[in-house]
Amino acid sequence: MAAVDERIHDVLGIGFGPSNLALAIAIEEHNRTASEKDRLDGVFFERQAAFGWHQGMLIEGTTMQVSFLKDLVTMRNPASDFSFLSYLHEKQRLVDFINHKTMFPTRVEYHDYLEWAAARLDGVVRYDSEVVEVSPAGEHIEVVVRRDGRAAVHRARNVVLAVGLEANLPEGAELGDRVWHNLDLLHRVDELTEAPRRCIVVGAGQSAAEATEYLHRTFADAEVCSVFGRYGFSPADDSPFANRIFDPRAVDDFYAASPEVRRDLMNYHRNTNYSVVDLDLIEELYSRAYQEKVRGEQRLRIFNASRVTDVSPRADGVSVTVEFRPSGERTVLDADLLVYATGCRPRDVFQLLGDTAEHCARDERGRPQVERDYRVRTTGDFQGGIYLQGGTEHTHGLTSSLLSNGAVRAGEIRDSIVTRRQAPRPARDYALTRG
Repeated sequence: MAAVDERIHDVLGIGFGPSNLALAIAIEEHNRTASEKDRLDGVFFERQAAFGWHQGMLIEGTTMQVSFLKDLVTMRNPASDFSFLSYLHEKQRLVDFINHKTMFPTRVEYHDYLEWAAARLDGVVRYDSEVVEVSPAGEHIEVVVRRDGRAAVHRARNVVLAVGLEANLPEGAELGDRVWHNLDLLHRVDELTEAPRRCIVVGAGQSAAEATEYLHRTFADAEVCSVFGRYGFSPADDSPFANRIFDPRAVDDFYAASPEVRRDLMNYHRNTNYSVVDLDLIEELYSRAYQEKVRGEQRLRIFNASRVTDVSPRADGVSVTVEFRPSGERTVLDADLLVYATGCRPRDVFQLLGDTAEHCARDERGRPQVERDYRVRTTGDFQGGIYLQGGTEHTHGLTSSLLSNGAVRAGEIRDSIVTRRQAPRPARDYALTRG
């Protein structure tokens, strides 16, 4: 029988990546000035054994694609002592960073910042804890958490899901000993007992280009083949006006827009985030390929306008058939490893919610109906609050799973929980649409 925690938390967070870390900070800062009765009691559960964020892609030298000012707090509270600048000051690198003249720290340094912030809130997070069930229970929600083989029941008035992304693979693709997703790149490379002779990377976005560059640089004798459907890598649009799609106000505009306008905005600005690459990296890869042609030793091979049509794993590698789409010509490549850098997708929140999902309103496509404050619409008899950090791109726009709006979103969720706790909850009875 599962042990029961008798406390009823105001906030129970599932997942402790950057999004719920930002929420934990927002709660901490609220509690510093709130009266005792207005303070929020929050707890977070993370299935990893320690804090970690996309560690398989912390390639040395790669930089963040968002400004350090879009850290965990600054867009919400510029005076916060949890800011990236406060981190630099404590690490005695503030002057050095200023002299570096960049808005974009390396991914390794930013991960260290996240770890620094998470360590300061170690008392509100339980690592190595997997949420296995979420159930309605009167005026609160019961969450079953498994840790060290034992289950415990925790109760909360509000649950905030920030369960991150999962690997997106082409239809029919299967991972294996020599077939990886880029999310695991550095972990799997460390497992190799000998250097590969040929690597294949599938994908046209930033992660694919980074994986290609990393493998080409790391294994100096290996051939690295980059396979993608476009004729060339497309540069990301990070120009000032286009970047307004990531502004907090853009979330208001997107949420208020009609479905047709939302669709148009997504299509207009896909090139700010999807299947695009930083121009500097494109030029670096092109330069390498060109210089290899000059020297007559082609290690970096670009299979553009192409697709993978067959993958056959072998005991010591994988055989990959690549089709050049304009002509239909096929090339069979025997490789030591194949890396799918084909993006990520939001995890299915309904699968995690289990029976609780029956109380959640859905749109005509089966997606959660979400209020502006990121609260899932529920039936009138459901008393608890379910909030989403991620999986709301269809209602809130491009920043749903990105860092750009994380600080502001965390503040909005915190403020919603505070406001709703203070006000009586109106009766609601949404019709549920099954997708």
